[in-house]
Amino acid sequence: MSLKSKLLLICTLLSLPIFADQNDEALDIHFQTLQQSTDREEIQRAERRIWMKWMDHDDYAVARLMTIAAERMNYQRYPEAMLVYNQLIQNYPDYAEAWNKRATLNYLLGNLDESIADVEKTLQLEPRHFGALSGLGLIYIQRKEFAKAKQAFEDLIEVHPSSPNAQQNLQLVNEEIRLGVI
Repeated sequence: MSLKSKLLLICTLLSLPIFADQNDEALDIHFQTLQQSTDREEIQRAERRIWMKWMDHDDYAVARLMTIAAERMNYQRYPEAMLVYNQLIQNYPDYAEAWNKRATLNYLLGNLDESIADVEKTLQLEPRHFGALSGLGLIYIQRKEFAKAKQAFEDLIEVHPSSPNAQQNLQLVNEEIRLGVI
């Protein structure tokens, strides 16, 4: 399939309606599990279900485009992935996971300011997005902005108290702050 054909297909698929799944009421139950459970397997199931809700759509075309973009990212075909995410965001600006995935792609490309902007939009749409909060913390670690990284990881722990990466990263950031490497 030529690039022109792919672009035409993307534009056609993007003209269909979408339901932004960060608004799915079932998410509340899974986030409650993250807050209350101490059972690691139960927590992992809740995490997987949350990610599935964020990625799945009533609109098959949008879900398929997200899969295509993720595949492009996995094969380091970044310009193609960026094209899809940009089109999704342009056509569906209330879809948090498109913003989050583009934030990840911008991070991979070294576009840290753009990544932060995309994370902020993700969090505006889905304040409980533990993936976005984790990414934000990692960006701030990379930039050696440890106070901001600390805040991101504390916010992450508030949403997902059992997140082992958040605990480890917060400990790292606190150590950097303690040593005065701000």
